[in-house]
Amino acid sequence: MPDTIRKSILDAIQQGEWDYEPADTDCLRFPSTGALPGSDEKLAVLANRAQQGLPLWHDQDRRSYDDRPGL
Repeated sequence: MPDTIRKSILDAIQQGEWDYEPADTDCLRFPSTGALPGSDEKLAVLANRAQQGLPLWHDQDRRSYDDRPGL
């Protein structure tokens, strides 16, 4: 299982840590997605990442209709 962020931004705010920045997570530790932005598939990927405490965005995620997955 990939490393996860141990503390969320919401937890930090509730504890009064307004300058909290989560630790960077290497993009090699979780897969990118070719799902189109705004699609149900992409939203499901983002929800799954949030549940696992992973960053929402991956450097290789598809960013537009013209992006081709895997390139």
